[in-house]
This record gives sequence, structure tokens and C-alpha cells, in this order.
Amino acid sequence: MTTTRAVLFDFSGTLFRLEEDDSWFTDIRVDERAIDGHVQAELMRRLTAPTGASVEMDEQAHQAWVNRDLAPHLHREAYLHVLRESGLADHHAKSLYDKVIDPISWSPYPDTAAVLAGLHSQGIRTAVVSNIAFDVRPAFTRLGAAEDVDQFVLSFEVGAVKPSPEIFQTALARLGVPAEETLMVGDSEEADGGAVGVGCRFALVDPLPTEQRPDGLVAALRASGIAV
Repeated sequence: MTTTRAVLFDFSGTLFRLEEDDSWFTDIRVDERAIDGHVQAELMRRLTAPTGASVEMDEQAHQAWVNRDLAPHLHREAYLHVLRESGLADHHAKSLYDKVIDPISWSPYPDTAAVLAGLHSQGIRTAVVSNIAFDVRPAFTRLGAAEDVDQFVLSFEVGAVKPSPEIFQTALARLGVPAEETLMVGDSEEADGGAVGVGCRFALVDPLPTEQRPDGLVAALRASGIAV
């Protein structure tokens, strides 16, 4: 089996997941109706789905959407449009959006810290490669895992988004590891699977709720020949 000297990880749905607290939705109504569990789940899906648009968009909204992970102001414009079109009043849309971009709101998967520490202890280089428009580093600091990540390659900082080759090539260059010795782990075949185009291997994980996926990262690495 090919030696693995580096592992690239997606952020959302892979290492962390945005899991709502019911308090986020207190007094929020959709189209003047109280939010039930199904509506709450659909709003969260629209806020975290890695690809595809969930609401109607005019040309300006569409341009913000397709470029949302390249600039914070476009990200804000795009997701506020999604929330407003989903039936939220403006002040409620802004309140919910602020939770989305707060890295402290994100929950780590149960095996995230152990996997990053295990790879670090083996000398396997790691990078977080994410289509995102806000700094996720505080989430890793809070978890005590920041020192176990060698590089953060975030789309809004490097000016490229997955699945384009540029973002993966940037990560490889920063790590100093060739693609053929690198594994990409992510929850989207469309976005994260773009790493295959530059020569990396790819392992898919399911973006289940964190309590339902206790060892998905460990299993994905094991299936790729890496024990942590």
C-alpha cells in the first residue's frame, strides 16, 4: 500500500459539524409560524450543505452564492438571502447567521481530537482544507487540537475553492508532501473528491450528527491503511 505522509481534512461534516441549540430558534418564526423540528432541520441543512442552492436567486444573489466562500461579505450576503427566502425576518436571519460563523458554535466529531493527535505523533502532516469564509482556527484551539494541525488552507484566505486544483495544490505545497503520498478525507465527493484530480487518494465520510458517528474518521483512515 502507498505510504501516506499527509492527510488533508475537510472541516464541515468531516472534523466538525454545525449542530443547533434549540435556544437559537427561540421566538424565531418562519412565514409567521413557529418553527418545528422539521423546519429547524431544513434550515440547518440549507446553512451547511456543501453544494447546491436551496432557494430561488436573482443574478446578484446567485453571484454572491457561487463566490460565497471567497469573501466574508459575499458569504454573509448569500446566506442572509437564503434565510430570508426561507421565511425568516431580517433580524432573525442575522441572529441565526451569526451562530453559523462563530467557530465556537461548531461541534467536533468524537474522534477528531484523537485522530489529529495520532497523526501528529506519527509524523504524518495534516491540513484543514475548507471552503469557508470565516476563520475556523478557534474551534481547534478550543478542542486543544490546534497544535496538531500543520496548515489551515481556507478558501477565503487562499482565493480558491474545492474542487478546483488550486486549493489542493496550495495545501500540498505548504505541507511539502507529493499528492501520491497524500489522502484527502471529506464528506463531499463533488468538492473534496476534487483532490483525486491532482493525484491524491480520497476517503468519504458521512456527515451524520456527531453522536451518530463516533469513529468515522478512525474507520476512514483505517480503510486507507492508516492506524491512529
